[in-house]
Amino acid sequence: MSAGGPVMAFESISKTYGQGQARVWALKEVDLDIAEGEFMAIMGPSGSGKSTAMNILGCLDAPTGGRYLFRGLSVGELSRNQRALLRRHYLGFVFQGFNLMNRTTALENVELPLIYRRLRAGERREAAARTLALVGLEDRANHSPAELSGGQQQRVAIARALVTRPSVLLADEPTGNLDSHRSREIMELLARLNRDLGLTVVMVTHDETMAAYARRTVRFLDGRIEAVDVNGGAAG
Repeated sequence: MSAGGPVMAFESISKTYGQGQARVWALKEVDLDIAEGEFMAIMGPSGSGKSTAMNILGCLDAPTGGRYLFRGLSVGELSRNQRALLRRHYLGFVFQGFNLMNRTTALENVELPLIYRRLRAGERREAAARTLALVGLEDRANHSPAELSGGQQQRVAIARALVTRPSVLLADEPTGNLDSHRSREIMELLARLNRDLGLTVVMVTHDETMAAYARRTVRFLDGRIEAVDVNGGAAG
């Protein structure tokens, strides 16, 4: 994929659902550039379009109009298999629900994406252990999710998203199930990964305090970008 320019870009992206009088505009001709190494927060009320935008960025949904470019490549021109490969090799996902496998250890949860790459067991284990250490959980590798706090479970989920070394981490309400103390810990971790690894982070949140960790906040309203705030990053 070509280097230079934004890592992700929306060019007049629209998304509609339904037809005729029942048609609903989720996004209306949205233009958006996300720079390599940026930490961006996306905010907006329910129905504003923020989740639709995130799903398109993650190649989980396709726009009705406009172009979505990933490193200059038009995603709409890719086949379903090519989009799946883009997701697998370049994107990592973190959700509000940790989505961990309950009957396996933290290490085994982190290993899971590497199975699809057909890495040998020893290589998988080494990569998973290295990534758990990156999020500060090397001493919890053999614990099950039930033996971990909510914040620790989210760290495992972040490690699982990072073990494939993606270019972009897409985080959808990553602190939504956590108390304020553990939320700050997760945000400080994301800010550190962004700063130290140059990882591009795009995060949907409803919490202004969490959004302040990002360098830029994009605010959606009624399918359009209402405002863009430059924050500077609370952790930077």
